[in-house]
Amino acid sequence: MNLPRNLEEDDGGLADLIAGTDIFYSLFCGAAIFLMQCGFAMLCAGSVRQKNVKNIMLKNILDACGGALAYWACGFGVAYESGAFIGTRGGRFFLHDYTNYIDFFFQFTFAATAATIVAGTVAERCKMVAYLCYSIFLTAFVYPVVVHAIWNGEGFLSAFATDPVRGVGMIDFAGSGVVHMTGGATALVAAIILGPRIGRFYDEDGNLLDKPHDFPPHSVALQVLGTFILWFGWYGFNPGSTLAISPAGYGDVAALCAVTTTLSAATGAVSAMFTDTLLGFLSEGEAEYDLTMCMNGCLGGLVGITAGCSVVEPWAAVLIGAISGIVYVFSSKLLVKLKIDDAVDAIPVHFFNGIWGCIATGLFAAPRHTALAYGATNCGLFYSNANLLVNEILGIGFIILWVAGIMTPFFFVLNMLGLFRVDPLEERVGLDISHHKGAAYDLSQPDAADVEVFTSKHGKDNAM
Repeated sequence: MNLPRNLEEDDGGLADLIAGTDIFYSLFCGAAIFLMQCGFAMLCAGSVRQKNVKNIMLKNILDACGGALAYWACGFGVAYESGAFIGTRGGRFFLHDYTNYIDFFFQFTFAATAATIVAGTVAERCKMVAYLCYSIFLTAFVYPVVVHAIWNGEGFLSAFATDPVRGVGMIDFAGSGVVHMTGGATALVAAIILGPRIGRFYDEDGNLLDKPHDFPPHSVALQVLGTFILWFGWYGFNPGSTLAISPAGYGDVAALCAVTTTLSAATGAVSAMFTDTLLGFLSEGEAEYDLTMCMNGCLGGLVGITAGCSVVEPWAAVLIGAISGIVYVFSSKLLVKLKIDDAVDAIPVHFFNGIWGCIATGLFAAPRHTALAYGATNCGLFYSNANLLVNEILGIGFIILWVAGIMTPFFFVLNMLGLFRVDPLEERVGLDISHHKGAAYDLSQPDAADVEVFTSKHGKDNAM
């Protein structure tokens, strides 16, 4: 290719370079977000029992595949085309007349994230056909409607509307509500209808256990690896939501997002672990430090800061992260009291901290940051008035009502048709053997006779 050697040789060179830089920025951030699929896979695989590893890994792969096709065919258009409640027609459907490909790719990674949140919650007992059905339905319709309401300029809660509600709309910069609450609310509905794993709260005769049975994770190393990959991916999730880097001030917004994301994650991890330690000390008289609480507290802090990462001060991010850790600990214990079985605690992390993240934005959004990121004069309650906080609460209510209203009958129908839960014997045996042609790990031992011969020979050699 015969390209100009400098910008002066081509009048459009500078514009092309700027456009290319923005595309590369979104491409890199989108790739980091897509890597979160690997993080979810590792976290879920480490959290479940050894007999279900293949099953949960396959579901995570199919999340990406099904999400890509469903969002391409329908979800992208529903989310961003014109329409009062949903996008109805336009070039984004099947990308048949839309060539801003980086826009589709970046938004697809968010849709895939919302879908994969559910996988861990229903792990070890959900049928594959049910998983495929709700994963596709979520990315093709349920999630895009939430996106349309909050991120589309024509949405009734959008901060990007010509005349936003209460002068500011709902600020959810990277999706505490749009992505994480949507996925978390779906997971909550699914867990209630699907029921707990065998032996979690009840014995084989259906009698309530004196104490809920905990199923220990089969690989703590995979859990930690998954947590760090997710943390890394969040640096694409939050800073990347500027959608560009070249316009004046966008770099400053992205940098603030990186700082607030870091501080909230770190504080959430410490807060959750020591809150759990303190509760254990008060009840048992012994201080223990739970790795799971630390990891999920970190993820809770990341979810909690996602809505307001571009509009809060660093000190506020620390406070948001600290409260996120506490929210995670108590919401996790609440689910246990309600006999709702979440295999990986995705509901406390994503749903409850998604709610907190939206509320925190309505409290802590600082005027100098809202002006830069949104051009809005209204900001958090602690700085001006309650307009933004009211909008955040409206958004929370809308997401809960929409997701619960659509997904509850959807899961009920699957359950009535016998398509939702696996057979009890299959569950006890493990889904890897019953559904995926064998266990994930080859744990076979060498032949006993060969071992005996080797041991005998080895002993004779040592004697000589």
